[in-house]
Amino acid sequence: MIAIINYNMGNLRSVEKAFKRIDEPCIVTNDHETISNADRILLPGVGHFKNGMAELEKSGLIPLIKGLAFERKKPFLGICLGMQLLSNFSEEGSTKGLSFIDSETKKFPDLGHLKVPHIGWNTLDQNITHPLFDGISTDKQFYFVHSYYVESTNSDNVLTETEYGIRFTSSMVRENIIGVQFHPEKSHSQGLRLLKNFASFNV
Repeated sequence: MIAIINYNMGNLRSVEKAFKRIDEPCIVTNDHETISNADRILLPGVGHFKNGMAELEKSGLIPLIKGLAFERKKPFLGICLGMQLLSNFSEEGSTKGLSFIDSETKKFPDLGHLKVPHIGWNTLDQNITHPLFDGISTDKQFYFVHSYYVESTNSDNVLTETEYGIRFTSSMVRENIIGVQFHPEKSHSQGLRLLKNFASFNV
């Protein structure tokens, strides 16, 4: 069972529907016992970093998910805002993050002719061979919607990079913990394949 953490920050049901399409059992929940008993954990999210951290703190979930990720080594995936929350710090509201993966969340600079937020399809340049991308061609595009990006402070954690005026970390990994900036649930067959890969991923 995959626990999709409900902390009042966005695209929960679309992620749930994506897992149902690939016949993977999941539940949207903020119940501590249900999350603790799940096989793997997913932290989705759309919105502001500061609000996301505030909602996690209010729910009392932070000590629980840290224990599941670091002590029990459960597979953990952050999507979009969920990936950004894995970082140490965000320029958005000068807010501390979960510090799951050494990185910082930064605002896109003025990119001239390129609009911010970065909305639409883009490619991934894979730096590390990883089971999350098994069976996914390197020319496949994924769907992005974001005004902030993650900059990893350790190149060993950079799973993929993407170009949009600047080069940024579009997915990152630290053992059992993975973050993706793009939305796999909105990325057609390649996104569903990635979620299927996560559903079978183990360290």
